[in-house]
Amino acid sequence: MVHSSPPAVKMAGKIVVLFDFDRTLIDGDSDGWVVAEMGLTPLFNRLCSSLPWNSLMDRMMEELYSQGKTAEDITECLKRVPVNPRIIAAIKSANTLGCDLKIVSDANQFFIETIMENHGLLGCFSEIITNPSFIDQVGRLRIFPYHKSSSSPHNCQMCPSNLCKGLVLEHIRASNPECGRQRFIYLGDGKNDFCPSSKLGDGDCVMPRKNYPLWNHVCSNPTLIKAEVLEWSKGGDLERILLQLINTISNEGKIVVSNSILSNPSDSKSQTIPASAHELCPHTHPVQN
Repeated sequence: MVHSSPPAVKMAGKIVVLFDFDRTLIDGDSDGWVVAEMGLTPLFNRLCSSLPWNSLMDRMMEELYSQGKTAEDITECLKRVPVNPRIIAAIKSANTLGCDLKIVSDANQFFIETIMENHGLLGCFSEIITNPSFIDQVGRLRIFPYHKSSSSPHNCQMCPSNLCKGLVLEHIRASNPECGRQRFIYLGDGKNDFCPSSKLGDGDCVMPRKNYPLWNHVCSNPTLIKAEVLEWSKGGDLERILLQLINTISNEGKIVVSNSILSNPSDSKSQTIPASAHELCPHTHPVQN
């Protein structure tokens, strides 16, 4: 009798994959999309320097309501947001393998859920941690901060007052009794993704989008990153690297990716992911905050 290897799904359940949303799961910015598509750019530009971001977006929703636009109109606008087909495939595959997928984003619940549902992806995620939003009794979409600034939720200098993603990561770890046996993979692009990336440990992996702020900060501060670092640029990169990473962790317990994933698809040699952020991008200069 031939004994086959245990399926990856049995091990992938121990892998938690955390995705940023804007410029990670979608290629652009969901707030910016609505502002531009619904004709709010002039008002947005006038107010952007005087209001916190969540308050600014809530004010944009007030403006739409005053113009007679409904939540259904906003929904239809969000349904036009494209998602790279390779990222859709990556999410569905990772979910099928049994990974615990979560979104940690400074966008808002209504925007994220609408876009993900439209692309058939909402059910793939066990949790969406973001700024809350709801449609009030008169039909206006309201947007609020995840952390109430008046309660001084955190002292993190890397994150905005409304959402510390590092604190969210700590809460995820603390809420899961098996966290000591789980591996975390974090995908993001922005400056506020550096805080959770710096809280990842040995055996975890951070996947920064190349030439975006998170990548710059990881390259500039290699001693603050304990996790393995693997960059990506396009949706196809994300899919290949993430799924190979999940497969490798599941079956071997090591983070090893072949050259076919990192560079030339025709090259079958294997290559270990850089052991540090300094090895990944040693010539990047520090960026200014």
